[in-house]
Amino acid sequence: MVTCMNITIRDVDDIVFRNFKAEAVRDNTTLGNAVTMAMKLWLEQYKEDRRKKRNLMELRPFDWGKGTESSSLEVDEILYGG
Repeated sequence: MVTCMNITIRDVDDIVFRNFKAEAVRDNTTLGNAVTMAMKLWLEQYKEDRRKKRNLMELRPFDWGKGTESSSLEVDEILYGG
């Protein structure tokens, strides 16, 4: 048994909502059905992302910006002494 409910959603981007609604109309579906499909898709993607095992080798270097070139050395000094 599927139970449907009426909801109010705040702070939705106006342009995104208009485009979403237009696609629902073009697809000949209700806005409620389109939102339900979008939520299901988002939940599946979220669950899939959580299932993936993280591998440290997949991490890429990140530039923290000017003045942070010796940050790792400074952290080591703080943690382990000079």
